[in-house]
Amino acid sequence: MPGIQDSLWVLSLLIFGLQSWAEGESLRQVCDPARDGTIYDYKAKYLELNALHEELKHYGFTILGFPCNQFGKQEPATNHELLAQLKYVRPGNGFVPNFELFEKGDVNGEKEQEVYTFLKNACPPVGDSFGDPVNRLFWQPLKINDIKWNFEKFLVGPDGKPVMRWFPRIPVSEVRSDILKYFGQLLSQSRQLDFK
Repeated sequence: MPGIQDSLWVLSLLIFGLQSWAEGESLRQVCDPARDGTIYDYKAKYLELNALHEELKHYGFTILGFPCNQFGKQEPATNHELLAQLKYVRPGNGFVPNFELFEKGDVNGEKEQEVYTFLKNACPPVGDSFGDPVNRLFWQPLKINDIKWNFEKFLVGPDGKPVMRWFPRIPVSEVRSDILKYFGQLLSQSRQLDFK
């Protein structure tokens, strides 16, 4: 896509986890919110993320993964164990992420990483329910704009401004489609500016 390759695209997402949601909840926050009931398995998620990164990295797009243990304590590994866990356990089969994977940290609560404070304040929440938080959610206080579960995703544009936020279970294929639409919008805007 001419005109876009010099831009830096960031899709930050949380690695590890599954969650169910309440019927009727908005699962994606864009101009046209939609719902999806696709059930993931870990192997497919990671493979899809690698494929998305591989497909779009030549345009300056990158994926940033932020492991977190606040959702069902599903990520107990220490930072030095994370890559080995991905390679041999979940998803296993020698998997190695081709995207940036950061140290484990909090994404909600009093000790949340500043990048998540920024992202959550910049984007509307992707649902208004946490389900039953007992023995599942490990932070206080719970806020409506908090990350609902692992694999919640954000798109940050080349200007550093958050563009979209997706519910954790939105399939990577749908995220890809939204990103390509956004690329197309930017390319169209760029071409309009070229003619002025």
